[in-house]
Amino acid sequence: MIRVAAVGDIHMGLDSQGVLRPAFETLPDCADLLLLAGDLTRHGTPDEARVVAREVAGLPVPVVAVLGNHDHHAEQPEEVTAILREAGVRVLEGQGTVIEVGGTRVGVAGTKGFGGGFAGRSGSEFGEPLMKEFIRYTRRCAEGLRTSLAALAEQGCGTRVALTHFAPVPDTLAGEPLEIYPFLGSYLLAEAVDAAGADLAVHGHAHAGTEHGMTSGGVPVRNVAQPVIGKAFHVYHLRGDRSEKSAAAAHSREER
Repeated sequence: MIRVAAVGDIHMGLDSQGVLRPAFETLPDCADLLLLAGDLTRHGTPDEARVVAREVAGLPVPVVAVLGNHDHHAEQPEEVTAILREAGVRVLEGQGTVIEVGGTRVGVAGTKGFGGGFAGRSGSEFGEPLMKEFIRYTRRCAEGLRTSLAALAEQGCGTRVALTHFAPVPDTLAGEPLEIYPFLGSYLLAEAVDAAGADLAVHGHAHAGTEHGMTSGGVPVRNVAQPVIGKAFHVYHLRGDRSEKSAAAAHSREER
C-alpha cells in the first residue's frame, strides 16, 4: 500500500513557525509522502514562504506542493516557489514528479487550477474578453494536469495522484454557499483527471466543504483543507499495483 499524507490551506504567517513541525516529524511512521494542496501562506509574501519552508525542510519523506490563491496574493508566486524549492519541496504547476515507494513508481501531477463552475452551471468562453480569459485560464490549468498525468503513465507510474488547490467536483464543496461554487473549482479539472486516469485527486480551498467526493469516472476526490480535516494531515492508502487497482482511497486510518 502507498501511504499518502495530505493537507491544504495551512495559511502560515510570521507567527506560525513550529505549529505543524511536530506533527510533520511523525510522517515517517505513517506516510510515504506529503502533499500540500495550496494556500500554504496567508498573503503570498516571501517571508511567509520562508516560514513554510522551515516547517517542511529536511523532512524524511518527499514533499510535493501546488500553490493556492493566497500564495498568489502578493503577486510573487515565482519567489514563493523558489523559496519552497530551495527547502526541497517539489512545487508543481502543470508538471508531474515521480516518487519511488517500495519498488512502485508513484506519480503526482499538480496544478493550482482555477474556478468556472461545474457541469450545467459553469462559465463559458463567450462574451467579454475578461470572461473568455477566465475560462481559458482554467482550461490551460486542466490541460496541464491532463498532460502531466498522461506523461506519468508513460513513465511507468503504477500509482498516480492529481494534486490541485481548486476543486474538481462539487461533491467536496457541500457546506459552502451555492453562490460561490463557480469560484471554488471547475469541472474541467475532473475531466482532465478522468481522461488521463488517477487513483486519487486531492484539493483544498473549500474551508466549509466536505472531505469525500468522486469524479464521474470513479476517481476518489478528497478535500484536505485543514479546516475540513481538522488535523495537521490525513493519510490515504492506495494500492501500489494498477492491475489490482481498487479506484478507491481508504478512509484515513492514521491521522495526526
